Amino acid sequence: VIVFIYILILILGSCCAPDDLKVAFSAGLTDSGPVGPFDEESTLIFSKTFSNVGGAYDPTTGVFTAPVGGVYFFSFSATDYLKGYMGLYLYRNNQPIIFTLDLNDHGGYTSTCSGVALQLEEGDCIRLSLPASYRLYDDSRNFSVFSGFLLFPL
Repeated sequence: VIVFIYILILILGSCCAPDDLKVAFSAGLTDSGPVGPFDEESTLIFSKTFSNVGGAYDPTTGVFTAPVGGVYFFSFSATDYLKGYMGLYLYRNNQPIIFTLDLNDHGGYTSTCSGVALQLEEGDCIRLSLPASYRLYDDSRNFSVFSGFLLFPL
C-alpha cells in the first residue's frame, strides 16, 4: 500500500506540479490594411495579441522565445488582395525553416497558411519574415495570424 501511494504521489506530482509550464500564444498582424512591400526582407510584428500564456511571445518585436526546451507547434496564415506575390518565411534562430508562397494573378483575396512542429532548446527564437517586394493584408477581421504552443517539454 505504501509503494502504491508513493507511485501515485509521483504520478500526480509530475502531471500537476506547480512548475508545470504552459506556453501558448496567438496574435493578429494589424488593423491598418496593407503591409509591405518593403525594399528588404522584414520581420513581421504581430501586435494584436489574442493570448500569450507564459509570455514567451513579444508583441513589440514579433519574436517568440522558447522558455524551455521541448517540442512546439507553430502555425500562421496570411492574406492579400492585390495582384503580386505573397509569402512568408518562418525562421528559427535566423535560419529559414518554412517558406510559403502564393502568386495572386487574379486580384482578389488569396490566402496561404502553414504549420510545423519543431524541437527547440531554451532560448531559441521563432519569427515570421516578409520577403522583399512581397506584401500582406490584414484588418480587424484578422486574416493574418501567428500562433504557437508547447506540445511537451523535453
